[in-house]
Amino acid sequence: MKDLNTILSDAVTAGDVPFVVAMLGNSNGVTWSGAAGERTLGQAATEDTVFRIFSMTKAVGSTAAMILIDRDKLSPDTPVEEILPQFSDIKILDGFDGDTPRLRAPNTKATVRHLATHTSGFVYEFWNGDIAKYLETTEHPTIISGLKASLNYPMVFEPGEHWDYGIGIDWLGQVVEAVDGRRIDAFCREEILDPLGMPDTNFEVTESMSNRLAVVKARGEDGQFADFELAPTPNPEFYGMGHALYSTAPDYMRFLRMFLNKGQLDGNRILSEAAVEKMLANHIGELRVVELKTVNPAVTADAEFFPGYKKTHGLGFMRLEEDVPEMRSAASHCWAGVLNTHFWFDPARDVAGLIMTQSLPFVEPRFVQVYERFERAVYANIN
Repeated sequence: MKDLNTILSDAVTAGDVPFVVAMLGNSNGVTWSGAAGERTLGQAATEDTVFRIFSMTKAVGSTAAMILIDRDKLSPDTPVEEILPQFSDIKILDGFDGDTPRLRAPNTKATVRHLATHTSGFVYEFWNGDIAKYLETTEHPTIISGLKASLNYPMVFEPGEHWDYGIGIDWLGQVVEAVDGRRIDAFCREEILDPLGMPDTNFEVTESMSNRLAVVKARGEDGQFADFELAPTPNPEFYGMGHALYSTAPDYMRFLRMFLNKGQLDGNRILSEAAVEKMLANHIGELRVVELKTVNPAVTADAEFFPGYKKTHGLGFMRLEEDVPEMRSAASHCWAGVLNTHFWFDPARDVAGLIMTQSLPFVEPRFVQVYERFERAVYANIN
């Protein structure tokens, strides 16, 4: 695994990442870990570095919903408004008359499946100029504000019409709360995080986590990294399951290994084998995960994993439908957080990987090249 350590250290030396922590595992345990650079000034990045994992939260939120589906307390085909009546107020944004948004009622009722698969019609403002304009002109709070009112983004297409990426999992967390009765942070702690042994995964930064929390860096116009403030709002009105968690590589690896072990880890079963199989299947049919074109290059570059390859979506993860030569297999699953925390797991090869930093823009080409070098080296070692 010497090559993997060299890839990490070279990436920091070249300024491709401010620091990096990476880890590999399989169904039996952690097989390798490494780190390079400083997570804060004068403090080396270590395996137990705490990250704002943002959209890596989504897989945990989707698993929470899958637990209820597994227990026959929730159906993927239930219209959201039957569980959350306020959801019926959501409209589709059809454009603007000057600065006045044109809104209309959707013709299709969004379901739990639509929320879980990013086919509900919600799109983030970083990848949709109309939503960015809507938030600005209406002074609508962004989703990371933690305000309940922030959930009321308009849709931009009919549910089930396309795949696009937005706040669906934040609504899904509200569905879990309504069906189960517990607040989503309590549900996740009691049903997922504690059973899996994930003490450093939390909705707030605990005292034991604070001295290991990394700083955030953003690349400036001069090409250099500078400090940048970005974090979920502490003690919000609601915890958004699209973005609210903090975690570490060892903790998140335990979550991924649960899927490699078909729903259980170390004797603690989170999901039935049938539920894992269902969750990891393609749930968007002939629709495809497509490139997200940035409208805010400071936050994100254009985003697409494995351009040219067929990609669908399960009830928790993007699903790759084809083998990638010298890299991951068909039926591998992945996603990421906006500060460039990335994961994948490949059941066919029994491998899970994490490569994590805290930097903007998301998926800038320099980071993506590091990720690819890392993954290719992983599979070269496996082979």
